[in-house]
Amino acid sequence: MSDVFDVVTIGRVGVDLYPEQSGVSLAEVQTFRKSLGGSPVNVAVAAARLGAGRVAAITKVGDDPFGPYVRHAMEGFGVDTRWVGTDPELRTPVVFCEIHPPDFFPLLFYREPKAPDMNISLDELELDAIRAARLFWTTGTGLSDEPSRSATLGALEARGRSGITIHDLDHRPMFWRHENEAGELARAALMHAMVAVGNQDEVAVAVGTRDPWDASAALLDLGVELAIVKRGPEGVLARTRDELIEVEPVRLEVVNGLGAGDAFGGALVHGLLAGDDVELVIRRANAAGALVASRLACADDMPYLPELEETIEGATR
Repeated sequence: MSDVFDVVTIGRVGVDLYPEQSGVSLAEVQTFRKSLGGSPVNVAVAAARLGAGRVAAITKVGDDPFGPYVRHAMEGFGVDTRWVGTDPELRTPVVFCEIHPPDFFPLLFYREPKAPDMNISLDELELDAIRAARLFWTTGTGLSDEPSRSATLGALEARGRSGITIHDLDHRPMFWRHENEAGELARAALMHAMVAVGNQDEVAVAVGTRDPWDASAALLDLGVELAIVKRGPEGVLARTRDELIEVEPVRLEVVNGLGAGDAFGGALVHGLLAGDDVELVIRRANAAGALVASRLACADDMPYLPELEETIEGATR
């Protein structure tokens, strides 16, 4: 197949508006910086910047001026937009945040009455391309409403366990009408995944415990081959059937922590595709998260590979 992609992600997209004044409420902010947003799209951007190969994202925007902006920004970052659809009625989401370093970054989502990316349907997907991709990335947010839920699960089922399939647990309670469904649906997605990744709160949704050691073991019991639990200031724990890896945090001054998880995901994608040693992959991903947390934006500020190597080297001196 001539159009085989190295990376395909599916899920939400939006326009992030980051305040240029730190430590104040939205009511007091005077100016904002516009950036591409949405976790799976940001992961695609991060992977492309690191040199992961041909990268595409499946998502949907509104028929409004922000739709062309999203497409143009994605293309500028090296992400193919052939599967960026347009909803004729819903508007492209906008997200505002406040910046209160080091660990308080509240978000205000404008995704009502519904975001276009939640209207991705199974019959719109090119399942052959999803099967053929070397790596496929899905998210918990994609399971939070229909028809995106059926599209995500249908794509996972069609793909089976071919190639590398990563499910990002990515849980945001405000997106769920019935949050009690989140755990069951996360486990349904993980049945088709090779890798599970999430922070301690997110893994607890899937397996009922925040304890990184117990949660990672429970994720392996669900069938994944690599379970990754992000522990914030405590670093990262990763587990395979044969190995338990604990990676210490990379300590940089935090400016905006909102993009750290997406940067981590992009570096994880790059490293797994490259076939690198798992511990090195996790260390690079951890460094990527720390670097983006030390910057204002997310997609615009994703690191390049030499930066990750330099950061890892500096952290181990």
